[in-house]
Amino acid sequence: MRYFLVISYCGTKYHGWQRQPNSLSIQETLEEAISIVLKQKIFLVAAGRTDAGVHALNMYAHFDANINGEIESKLVSLLNSFLDHTITIKKIIKVVDNAHARFDAISRTYKYKISFCKDPFKHERYFELRNEINFKKIKTASQSLLFHNDFKSFSKTRTDVKNYLCNISKVDWKLKNDQAVFTITANRFLRNMVRAIVGTLIEVGKNKISVDDFNNIIIQRDRAKAGFSVPACGLYLLNVEYSKHIFYK
Repeated sequence: MRYFLVISYCGTKYHGWQRQPNSLSIQETLEEAISIVLKQKIFLVAAGRTDAGVHALNMYAHFDANINGEIESKLVSLLNSFLDHTITIKKIIKVVDNAHARFDAISRTYKYKISFCKDPFKHERYFELRNEINFKKIKTASQSLLFHNDFKSFSKTRTDVKNYLCNISKVDWKLKNDQAVFTITANRFLRNMVRAIVGTLIEVGKNKISVDDFNNIIIQRDRAKAGFSVPACGLYLLNVEYSKHIFYK
């Protein structure tokens, strides 16, 4: 039987999702925990690979296992008892045999959180920004993203991707008191893409570049023309959307 996990985690102490030698990862931590609890070797395939320090509110990953009904009903609580406070299993869902956490994803949504004041309770959860920012310009520039589909300018260089095409369907900024939250939804994201977009938009807000400059940066397809990448600590994978047909009713 194939299962989807819905996972929430704080990425601060992890070197990203993907298992790698000599570094602690979310994937390795979860695979070892599930393998021990189920007494069988488990391999996880995630909806995507979050980078070091990035968090997730709803990450999806699939695995195959033979689980009896009694264990299945207790598996969420068993795993949460086994894992430390940085990772929570929210759900385990039965899916059809060929369901794929990565390839069947219709869209992914990320949030980026910015704090305008020093706050010990937001440390390593928000990007702390002390500068005054023109959010009217940032919001206007953000809308440019909806009219493009090639985002090489915001992609990490030296990656193995074959194309830089992404269909962005939503961008939004919310300001409340001493913080701002950027939300973006697309069918896929390139490595470092959200952090590079936010960093470049901040340069718009600081009046270092214009709204037209931001649009031209996208057109030029050159990472060197774009702005800095904001820190990983403020980035959250909010959700992944799937077609309902892959889930058992």
